[in-house]
Amino acid sequence: MNPVIDYYNSFGDREWSRLDREPLEFTVNWYYINKYLPATGRVLDNGAGPGKYAIALAQQGYQMTLTDLTPKLVELAKEKSREHGVETMFDGFHVADARDLSEFVDQSFDASLMLGPMYHLQNEIDRRIAVQELRRVTKCGSYVFVAFRSRTNHALASLRSPGQWKPNDNMNAIQEFMNDGIFNHSDEGRYTGAYFFNVEDINPFMESSGFQSINLIGSTNIGTLLSEEQLSYWKEKGHEEYAQLVDFLIQRAQDPSLLGISSHLLYIGRKV
Repeated sequence: MNPVIDYYNSFGDREWSRLDREPLEFTVNWYYINKYLPATGRVLDNGAGPGKYAIALAQQGYQMTLTDLTPKLVELAKEKSREHGVETMFDGFHVADARDLSEFVDQSFDASLMLGPMYHLQNEIDRRIAVQELRRVTKCGSYVFVAFRSRTNHALASLRSPGQWKPNDNMNAIQEFMNDGIFNHSDEGRYTGAYFFNVEDINPFMESSGFQSINLIGSTNIGTLLSEEQLSYWKEKGHEEYAQLVDFLIQRAQDPSLLGISSHLLYIGRKV
């Protein structure tokens, strides 16, 4: 079996609820996705997992198409779309590899999201194929939203909690990881088959595949460094104070000096 599919099969509903447990990532991404999306249209959520973003977009009136590599998550996305009353807003739910979107014709979509596949394509050629496929099915002049993981952030996580991120529990392994960005967890059932980008490589990588870079944001930025206890302090100060914190993180998301510490990064580009 594919270790990435095995990993996400084991998550099930936990993958749906991950963005509830880690709400800053969704909140920041959601702000910037809405900032650049067209008012209406057909949107592809490629590598959508259980469909958290796709269902939220369907609720806003977009006609959605969902793909993911993991059959269990595609089925879960169907169930969640029914629960949320938006199943009719979906053109289809497809088990598909991001490197092969051949079931869709060229320039099918008014905008495209790819918020997961780049985390797990460890081979450079595979990453380029996935991005080229995304470009092919997106209309000229339209926006794409592509998520990446930060290499610096994962090194920081390894330094802070080495036992949680084996084999990155020694400096030789961390140095090797910083050189190639490849991470395969030693413990069975943990986050694995992963690839982490250097921040400075993201825009050139996307531009070399035919995109104009519009923005690169840190989806969690400073929020990455806040513990649950620290976040609770701001929540307990009341809704208005916490809303100011969230707005602060939304605005800081564009700060280039903070991108490396963010656990997740969102590239926003336009097909040229």
